Amino acid sequence: MITYLVRRVLLMVPTLIGITLVVFVVMAASPGGISAQSLVEGQNLEPAAKKALEDYYNRLYGLDQPAPIQYLRWLNSISPAGFTFDAEHRLAGFSFFKGSDLGTSFKFGRPVLDLIGERLPVTLLLNLLSIPLIYAAAIGIGVRAARERGGTFDVASGGIMLALWSVPTMLAGILLIGFLASEQYWHWFPTAGLNRREALDMPFLPHWDHPRAGLALLGGMLAGALLLGAADRWLPRPVRVAAMGALGAGLGWAMASALPGGGGALAHALLIPLIAAALAAFAGLAGRGVRGAGAALLGVLLGAWLSRRWGGGEWTSGFLADRLWHLVLPVVCLSYGGFAFLSKLVRTSMLENLLSDFARTARAKGVRERDVLWRHVFRNGLLPLITVSAGILPALLGGSVIVETIFSIDGMGKLAVEAVKGRDRELVLSLTLISGFLTLIGYLVADLCYAIADPRVSYE
Repeated sequence: MITYLVRRVLLMVPTLIGITLVVFVVMAASPGGISAQSLVEGQNLEPAAKKALEDYYNRLYGLDQPAPIQYLRWLNSISPAGFTFDAEHRLAGFSFFKGSDLGTSFKFGRPVLDLIGERLPVTLLLNLLSIPLIYAAAIGIGVRAARERGGTFDVASGGIMLALWSVPTMLAGILLIGFLASEQYWHWFPTAGLNRREALDMPFLPHWDHPRAGLALLGGMLAGALLLGAADRWLPRPVRVAAMGALGAGLGWAMASALPGGGGALAHALLIPLIAAALAAFAGLAGRGVRGAGAALLGVLLGAWLSRRWGGGEWTSGFLADRLWHLVLPVVCLSYGGFAFLSKLVRTSMLENLLSDFARTARAKGVRERDVLWRHVFRNGLLPLITVSAGILPALLGGSVIVETIFSIDGMGKLAVEAVKGRDRELVLSLTLISGFLTLIGYLVADLCYAIADPRVSYE
């Protein structure tokens, strides 16, 4: 195993050089290329100032040198050991401990590392919220669909997941903004950014002008969760379905009435039966855990809404609540396609193992079906998930170009788009280098997880 790890780590160096070399060649060979003249175009400078600025760029980035020399110069800059230069950018010697430097951005005129340090936390926040949701939903839906192959849940979930996977992220983002963040429909969420300007001056946590208002909100949320959770657990199935259908009809009426102008007859006719049917179908699910969690969450939201509406008192959201409010729609856009795809992958992988010899042997020995499912079948079905999860690390850095652009979020994805549009060679190469490194690390971690999940896998 140690020999395998050392070999893989050593192979990363030529692989990364090849990746960055391809990107550099593409940028250098593109129409217009990258030169000092292209960097000062459109700045409307005097000829003398323009010539001085071109000389500065040539001296700082070596743009007047041949392309191979430029690439070698960039490699020397990012390498912790290499040649050193004086203030006039003349060769001064060689050092094994000169340190790495990702360079200075063409477009922003700032160190690349500073730009990444500003944008990376935003992308990490989006992905660290969406990735657990993706895998939790995918595993829960996929495992149950495999257990009930050909049943109502399997057919319904398969159709819904296929529909979600077919909706482009760009279209979903536009629809969410158009319906849930627009003054023409329900203005429930913000359209862009991660915070309001006023939230920067607010305290971190929410607060109320009187403690009674805060206690009323918390009490309403707790009461709603307990009430709907208990109803889901103890009511007979027909009563539960009818009650949730009636609740859905009430919510549909409230949503239609919340439209500008009080909504019309068509809005009421569409929303009332649609939401009633959705909640009634959810209440009829056989899985008590998923159903109970959904009912409790619905109770929390209803309790919070009722407490805010009739509880009285002035409420200040605070920085945390405002940030979470802004993150809802971007996280939804980042998550729905992922768990739609992974749930189908989990279902397929589980079906391959449910009817295998080792599962039948475990059942013949008297092992409980729950233990057969999670301790034997699920563990062997993890390999496809591990393969897909190898892309998590580069995704944490790369972010989502589409989501960050639609919601005007200054993350890594938007930074990459700006770098490519501005032909910012230093920034593009640095992002390529870091993304490639994280991709290779992700594949290495996936290989190690194969051996953990399946003892038959060996790298000796």
